Amino acid sequence: MDQEPGNRSDNRSEIRDFLASRRARITPEQAGLPTSGRRRVPGLRREEVAVLAGVSTEWYTRLEKGHISGVSEDVIDAVARALQLEEDERTYLFDLARAARPARRTPSRRKDVEVPPRIQWMLDSMTMASASVQNGRMDVVAGNPLARALFAPWFRSGTIDKRGRPNVARYIFLDPGAHDFYVDWESAAVTTAALLRAEAGREPHDRALRELVGELSTLSPDFRTMWAAHDVRIRHDGIKRLRHPEVGRLELTYQSLNLPMSHRAVHDLTIYTAEPGTTYEDRLKLLASLAATRPRAEEPTNQPR
Repeated sequence: MDQEPGNRSDNRSEIRDFLASRRARITPEQAGLPTSGRRRVPGLRREEVAVLAGVSTEWYTRLEKGHISGVSEDVIDAVARALQLEEDERTYLFDLARAARPARRTPSRRKDVEVPPRIQWMLDSMTMASASVQNGRMDVVAGNPLARALFAPWFRSGTIDKRGRPNVARYIFLDPGAHDFYVDWESAAVTTAALLRAEAGREPHDRALRELVGELSTLSPDFRTMWAAHDVRIRHDGIKRLRHPEVGRLELTYQSLNLPMSHRAVHDLTIYTAEPGTTYEDRLKLLASLAATRPRAEEPTNQPR
């Protein structure tokens, strides 16, 4: 994502690949268009998207080549509807458009922020739920004792940084043990790549994020494949199935919530709980009991580099 003079970022390749991939997945039948004869493309043709969006074929072709700077929000919204983008995908497209607009000044580099003590107090008050905070790059910057116990493989992994912070993406794609820890490893990996893709659209100048994506792309064929799919996730929740080294199999419900801590940095509070009355609740309680009796390990630091 190199910069062009006068532009926030040269993200034409991201725009091109994203729009082309979304166009390829929609059939004429799904778009309500008539079909006849043999088709050379798996999805919609460019001229068909142009008709659905109410623009000329030449204009849409230029847009799909990445020339999105200066395009009105109404037109982008029309293209999003034509491509049947989901809410997260639509947000991502608008982020790409925003990043392509001429900048009046050089954008400031986003800095890490410290986790305020009040946030750590809040996490520690949750004794029967795993609660942790991640930044947009998926660095785990804070957590309560149960989170450290539940995700012990993260903290024991050779993929942690110099400050002892796990990075969820680095663990999932670079630590062989992740395939055993996550029962549904592929689902977790796809979601992780999609979350990073959304963050890349939101923060095109995050050097640490670019370095992380480059590292994962170099070292993990799985990540390269999933990154190339251009799938996008902004918020996530659902069921997580784990094989914990101490208490065995767990099936937990998790919810990710926005946690505002500064006007620039994006942080998520992720909470894991077990359904009441289940074996998994008993195992989570056992893990909480074990965590409460152990000396508290030093928390990962979030000091700026």
